[in-house]
Amino acid sequence: MKERNNLYPIFLKTSNLSILIVGGGNVAEEKLTFLTKSSPDANVMMVSPEYGKGTLELAQKYNVQLITDVYEKKYLKGKHMVMATTDKPEVNVQVYEDCRALDKLVNVADNPPYCDFYMGGIVTKGNVKIAISTNGKSPTTAKRLRQFFEEVIPEDINQMVLNLNAFRKTLKGNFEQKVEKMNEVTKSLLPTKEKIDE
Repeated sequence: MKERNNLYPIFLKTSNLSILIVGGGNVAEEKLTFLTKSSPDANVMMVSPEYGKGTLELAQKYNVQLITDVYEKKYLKGKHMVMATTDKPEVNVQVYEDCRALDKLVNVADNPPYCDFYMGGIVTKGNVKIAISTNGKSPTTAKRLRQFFEEVIPEDINQMVLNLNAFRKTLKGNFEQKVEKMNEVTKSLLPTKEKIDE
């Protein structure tokens, strides 16, 4: 049987969630960079005994709450998602175990068995967002796919989305009739077999 990716992709409203990053070094900075690049309004708290210069700059730019302390379970209170990024495996495992006991989503950096979710490659063009996952197996492949999609998706894709949204609002009828009309209008966006064979 072929291997397949069974992860379920979702798009989170991170401004409505409370996110904790445990750690303040390079890996924490990387996670914070990916998170704020995609969701600049994310609601983030970080806890670490010390923070790198880049992390401090990002935290200030994106209004991240910084706690200068070692990790304690009390910092999980009210959090929906947690990322453990310390260079101490025993701390990261403790974060994972505490999150599991409290039913919180957790990601332990570079340790797939201790992850409920992965942060994949993301392409954003206006209202269009594509998330790419390699099932935690190859971040480099996700990066290359992200670069590919950034190149091939036209810059004016957002205008098409806005136009189709405006058109959709003018449609009359029940849900099925609206879906049928939208499918009819948008089918020309996909190449037909004849066009592919040319």
